[in-house]
Amino acid sequence: MSDIKFKSVGKTSQMQLAAALTGSVMPIGIMTPMRHGNNAEGIYAMHTTLRDQIADNLRNLLSTNKGERLIFSDLGADLRPLTFEIINSQFDFDEEAIDRIKSTVQKYMPFIELVSFNSTIDNHDNLHTGKIDINVVYNIPSLSVTEEKVIITMYIV
Repeated sequence: MSDIKFKSVGKTSQMQLAAALTGSVMPIGIMTPMRHGNNAEGIYAMHTTLRDQIADNLRNLLSTNKGERLIFSDLGADLRPLTFEIINSQFDFDEEAIDRIKSTVQKYMPFIELVSFNSTIDNHDNLHTGKIDINVVYNIPSLSVTEEKVIITMYIV
């Protein structure tokens, strides 16, 4: 075993400045789902724009159910349990999904302005399994980003 000091690992501020001046883009966060990156990115594929990172974070937030994160047990839109209740004809899936998405985004990503919501149910491929696509259109006023869309796909079994 070798003894490596933390000061001898990583990039110095001079190396980071040189990379910035040569046009190399600094990564912001890891892309999900995780995949191998190219030589410029490192071990994992990385987001290099704030717009892409926010879209990825929003998709992950909406796909997460309450109780899936150990420390933040209330993190997530909790949409998957709604798919079990969609068969009930008295239940309004869209209204409940919109409420859950709105409250979650207001709490965890308040800089996002929700614009529209659309859901489609598709069970043409298989009569026993259905698919729900949830499309959420949003703006990020602080970045002058308008009409971005994130799509969440859930399966009804």
